[in-house]
Amino acid sequence: MHHARQHAETRTRERRQRLAHEAARLMAEGGIRDYHQAKLKAASRLGIHDDASLPRNREIEDALREYQRLFVGEAHVTGLRRRREAALRAMEFLSAFAPRLVGPVLEGTADANTPVHVHLHSDDPDAVTRFLEEHRIPAEPRERRLRIDRERVADLPVWVFSAEELSFDLTVLPHDALRQAPLSSVDERPMKRASATQLRQLLAEEDIARYERDAARR
Repeated sequence: MHHARQHAETRTRERRQRLAHEAARLMAEGGIRDYHQAKLKAASRLGIHDDASLPRNREIEDALREYQRLFVGEAHVTGLRRRREAALRAMEFLSAFAPRLVGPVLEGTADANTPVHVHLHSDDPDAVTRFLEEHRIPAEPRERRLRIDRERVADLPVWVFSAEELSFDLTVLPHDALRQAPLSSVDERPMKRASATQLRQLLAEEDIARYERDAARR
């Protein structure tokens, strides 16, 4: 009995891994942004229909990171670096709104079509509108629903614009959201986020790691 249960658990684990890698491939190659959609499409393609085998979003994210490392390689590293440097310039420009970098550019899973997602903080949502207008930045208004915490969901103003041949996506949150990040749609935990100082530190650490790698190859 124990052996049969172990065998079943192993099979479920293997199916989850196969599904996570197929979902990651669909996201990387097919441009699917939504984890749930990628998961269901992968399950349909592989003919796996039991819920226990469905991977968690974090498992897909890890598989996506691995896929990009193996199959995109240096192009992924270069593209990610470019987006992070552009994010830092945007955050310095928007410093009055306590900007925080969030999403795939920070997490390291951004691809060639991923916007740079930045959270801005202000109790006057029109302040960001005025700032963009004053600097003649043509931005398109949108709205996004975020889970502020376990109890609260909010529909927040978003501004989307292009600069440096990249897309930027600015979500405006109330100032007290600085104390705790909204919950991630990936795993419903507080989003990973970085201030301009933290992003600068991340870029410096990348430089050191690259220098050490290059030195080791010589």
